[in-house]
Order: sequence, then structure tokens, then C-alpha cells
Amino acid sequence: MESALDWHAARAALDWQREMGVDEALEDAPVDRFAAEESARAQPAKPKAAALAAPALAPQADPVAEAEIAARNAPDLGALRDAMDAYPHCELRRGARNLVFADGAAGSRVMIVGEAPGRDEDLQGKPFVGRAGQLLDRMLAAIGLSRADNVYITNVMPWRPPQNRDPKPDEIAMMKPFLKRHIALAEPDFLVIMGNVSCDALLGKRGITRLRGNWTEAEGRPALPMFHPAYLLRQPHLKREAWADLLELSARLDATK
Repeated sequence: MESALDWHAARAALDWQREMGVDEALEDAPVDRFAAEESARAQPAKPKAAALAAPALAPQADPVAEAEIAARNAPDLGALRDAMDAYPHCELRRGARNLVFADGAAGSRVMIVGEAPGRDEDLQGKPFVGRAGQLLDRMLAAIGLSRADNVYITNVMPWRPPQNRDPKPDEIAMMKPFLKRHIALAEPDFLVIMGNVSCDALLGKRGITRLRGNWTEAEGRPALPMFHPAYLLRQPHLKREAWADLLELSARLDATK
């Protein structure tokens, strides 16, 4: 049986309905959409295959926690140096030539904590060997001290930052456990904290102009913040204050012999 409407008539009827705003076709029997939703909610949820197959994510490494464990397990200075050399999380090591651990006489009454190695230190693998280190040696000699006999020297950071930039907070945080263990193993009577980065690491504060010359405590020991020699090279008019700090250190050493 042929349809009562030919193709042209049906198309014309459909176009008329679209012009009238009809946008949905209706069935002969009504559909209860609310009942369909109720039925869908009653069905138990099926687990997603992708979720079931997803592998468990490995826990993220905590650089500070790993540093604390490595530092705590070092029984002596040699083992601590090896632990720092093996520590993989500080990105500064990738651009550095050498690990800069320490210099001077271990077991001295005075331990100097600097900030980070520069170019000369990175090349030689020792702290304070460039122009700032030469100035430091002259400063110490003025009060009868030397790294060869009675001063031990290290830095907060054992690797040189690119372009000698300041270490970032996360870099300082991951190296602090090693610095604390370094101080505990070296057992100095006094700490000399040189520069803002060192004050940040050991005192939790910056502002060396305000902090310098005032005795405080760090890692259970008397500590004296001082200007970094590199800063004195840029600001030579501050050498008077540095000399006053050296005399203060000398007086404390003489008073506690």
C-alpha cells in the first residue's frame, strides 16, 4: 500500500512543523521519565574497568625526610660527606663540579658556617678559597686564629648555585639536616654564622645588619652572626663592624679557656 503522502508533501509538512517550533518527536504511548530515573537509581553501580585496572601510585619521595635519615645515620664526618655526596634530590649538584664539604681543623672550638660555594670553591672543592676566603683568613689571623690550627669551616650548601644566586628555600630545607649533623659531629664550642643564608638556616631569620654582633644560640651552642666576607668586599665601609665582631669572638674565647 502506498503512503498517502509523497516525498515532497512529507518534506513540506516537516518544514512547516519546524517553522512552528516543533523540535522533538513524540511516540504514540506516553513515557514516564521519572519512573525511568527511579529504575536507574535502583540498579547497583558497576565498577569502571579503567578504575579497576589503574595501578597504585607510588608514594612521592620526601627530600627533607630522606636527608634527615641519611644525616642521622652518619657516624662521623667522613660518613656524612659520603651521605651528602650520595644524596640525589638537590638539583644544584647537577651543575656543580665538586661537593664542597669543609676545610680547617675538625674539632676546633670555632666553627664558621658560610652560605654556598662560589666559582673558586666549586673548582677546588673547599669553602672560602676565593677572594672572600682570603679576606676571611686575614680577619682570623688578626685575632690569632687560622683554619690550619683552630678554625673549622663549612657552608649551608655544599654545591654552587648557578650564577652564585641565593639558594632557594626548598634547597636550604633539604640540606639543613646535613648541616645540623655536621655541627653535632664537629662539636665546636662556638658558631660564627656568616651571612643571611646561614642565619636563615640556623636561626630561622634574616637581616644580617640587625643580627650581626649579637650573641645568640644555634644548635645548642653560642652563635655570633657576622657579615659575610664577600659582602665586606662589596661594602668595605662595614669592615669596622666586622672588626668589632671579631674582637667580641676573641674576648669570648679568652674568657672560656
